[in-house]
Amino acid sequence: MYNAEFPVYGQRPMTIASGSGVDVMTADGRRLLDLYGGHAAALLGYGHAGLIAALKAQAETLFFQTNAVDVAVRQRAHAALVDLAPEGIDRAFLVNSGAEANENALRLAFRHTGRTQVVTVAGAFHGRTAAAGACTQGHAKWYAFPRTPFDVLTVPADDVDALDAAITQDTAAVILEPIQGVAGARPLSHAFLQAARTLTQRRGALLISDEIQCGMGRSGKVFAIEWADVIPDLITTAKGLAGGFPAGAVLAPAHLVDDLGLGALGTTFGGGPMACALIEVIAQALSAPGFLAQVTALGDTIRSTCQVGPIVDIQGRGLLMGLRTRGPARQIRDALLERGIWVGTAADPHILRLMPPLILQTEHVVRLRDALLDLGLSNAEI
Repeated sequence: MYNAEFPVYGQRPMTIASGSGVDVMTADGRRLLDLYGGHAAALLGYGHAGLIAALKAQAETLFFQTNAVDVAVRQRAHAALVDLAPEGIDRAFLVNSGAEANENALRLAFRHTGRTQVVTVAGAFHGRTAAAGACTQGHAKWYAFPRTPFDVLTVPADDVDALDAAITQDTAAVILEPIQGVAGARPLSHAFLQAARTLTQRRGALLISDEIQCGMGRSGKVFAIEWADVIPDLITTAKGLAGGFPAGAVLAPAHLVDDLGLGALGTTFGGGPMACALIEVIAQALSAPGFLAQVTALGDTIRSTCQVGPIVDIQGRGLLMGLRTRGPARQIRDALLERGIWVGTAADPHILRLMPPLILQTEHVVRLRDALLDLGLSNAEI
């Protein structure tokens, strides 16, 4: 078949034909344990009965409708999201993607403060659109616009003194990922996150917690910043928000958004009925007794059992984990794929990134451990 796609993706050497649970099947008949999770989007795995039933029922009832009219499923999705959010975060704006969520969060920060600058953290990835891309570390490598739309200051991760110096009367917002995904599942310290909250409040700036990859339960809490006992001004989320269906959201307190006025923000497809029906299912799953505790427990199991073979250290939290490799991570990734396990890499060339569905079980962690032990014994790929 003629390939008409833009040649912009570094694709793995396989064609995925179907998926079931935490496994995917290739076109040539291989079954792979998917610890990549559709780049953290397949939150409840593949073929999830609740997601499929909700999608089918909603498609048969109302496939699409504009935001210019009220739709009950959209209101339920809004309510489900703010019910999951920290105290005081009681408004939701639904969009299509993580980058779009960050664009709108940044826009809200500029509108609210009237300021001109944003502070980001080294290693960040906030998206590829104009405002989000300006806040992404190393954007000059791919940023095609002639100039960024505002000034950005970048501070080293966990450097509280640098953060203190960077936040001034010009700062509209500090945007950060509590666990930096592309950087290799690297958590920011609780002290740094707490300082970001204190300093932004003290100096009239907003704190934006980018939970595109680390949110929606992936860390073992609904939002990863909760581990630091911090409530930000704005939360952005996407990826697993609708279980792999395109969806994103900006969450905010009422006092930041209730005076926006008609037309201040907008989207055609954000908050579509199909996505909203799936958001409800995801919210119900995260609220189920013991669900998030199991995510935390599995992360702890990975940390305690998988530092074997070529793995010399493990970072991250819950089911967003970075496994530091003795040799190049890409070699270990490829060797694991040959053994039926699909993992990702990161900007750090010595990190394997795990972002599996949250329905992962202990038996799957054991399989990963055994494959890593096998690599250590064979010493062929390290």
